[in-house]
Amino acid sequence: MSQMPRQAALPTCPSCAEPLDAGDRFCGACGYDLSVVPPRPQDHPTLTMNGAAVPAPPEALAGWATPPAPPAAGAPAPPQAAGPAGSVPSPGSPASPASGVRFDRPAEPEEYPLQAPDPRVAAEAVTVSGPAKVCVACRAGRVDDDGYCENCGHAQPRERDHMELESGPVAAVSDRGLRHHRNEDAFGLGHTTLPDGSPALVAVVCDGVSSATRPDDASMAASRAASESLLAALPQGAHPQQAMHEAIVAASHAVNALADEPATAREHAPHQNSPACTLVGAVVTSGLLVVGWVGDSRVYWVPADRGAPPARLTEDDSWAAQMVAAGLMSEAEAYADERAHAITGWLGADAYELEPHTASFKPDRPGVVVVCTDGLWNYAEAAEEMAEVVPLDAAVRPLHCAQVLVGHALDGGGHDNVTVAVVPFPAPPQGAGNA
Repeated sequence: MSQMPRQAALPTCPSCAEPLDAGDRFCGACGYDLSVVPPRPQDHPTLTMNGAAVPAPPEALAGWATPPAPPAAGAPAPPQAAGPAGSVPSPGSPASPASGVRFDRPAEPEEYPLQAPDPRVAAEAVTVSGPAKVCVACRAGRVDDDGYCENCGHAQPRERDHMELESGPVAAVSDRGLRHHRNEDAFGLGHTTLPDGSPALVAVVCDGVSSATRPDDASMAASRAASESLLAALPQGAHPQQAMHEAIVAASHAVNALADEPATAREHAPHQNSPACTLVGAVVTSGLLVVGWVGDSRVYWVPADRGAPPARLTEDDSWAAQMVAAGLMSEAEAYADERAHAITGWLGADAYELEPHTASFKPDRPGVVVVCTDGLWNYAEAAEEMAEVVPLDAAVRPLHCAQVLVGHALDGGGHDNVTVAVVPFPAPPQGAGNA
């Protein structure tokens, strides 16, 4: 989950902090009954304005309300030392947001009230006659047409809470995780044919910036725009690396367009950040592997011969990566730092500058390409760790491999949304099915 400060103006749920609409009786995210509990006063979420931050007290993190107004223009911001993950370092630190940095890993409650069951376990709803559905929370109430239990008001699991898809020999799985109230990740998959008749596989994974406006919409728009751009350009003869660059630009335009939609969005929340997300993608042909990214989602190469070394093919747009590149810290030291997940690149109308990264490789042996968000690689950060989790038959059972990798993240704690796509290399001939 990529993160930036919340600057909300809308009323929020006192249980899970989901924005509310006027007249809501229940929270659309967690089902909290709003008719009997007034909103909590005196909440102070973290605000970031031009490099200064005011941290929230621990008791405020369990239920965010409308934040206080930001300091007047020109007013000095109080100094702050580096705090817990998700806070902003002092202006003199190497990660000063003056260079354009978003911060990940906010302090969070251990559990969200009324959260849905473990998404790996299918809801065991009581069988009823007709099309009626039974609530997965109380197991007694009937679910209405809007997706809420008529007995307890609990919102039912949404379609995006857990998604699985196969497209030819490429597959992906995305899961809400165990701690978040919604899934803000998205992916796009596809397979096509190059002008010479050889196959090409496409996988794009996006991670919404959680405290931006509509991060789930941003990730979905970016993944669709990028994958559609690639699938349109490759059959026309575009070089895969150039096609990847153009796909990232198209994804950026799609996310930027969300800043003006709907027409009333800015009127109701004029101080919220624009929709934003990170993006990582891969194109695999019969002899070429191309990757592209903006942000801290990653691509890993895992050879079928496990005696050969695996590799990470992307470099994070993050504070930790900058420290390593500058020679100021080792990779282990940088990623152990509480500022490690401050991202320095993203897609969105408030991005300082769009800098798509692309790279091409020609592996000399078969293997699989793992395209994932940090919800997975936080639990298998090194390439060797990722290779240990990838099943030996991943190339012929990509969906099973993706399921195993998501399960690994959930078993590790599932603190974030988890999304992974698995692409075999080389791309098998069109029409070749999975074993």
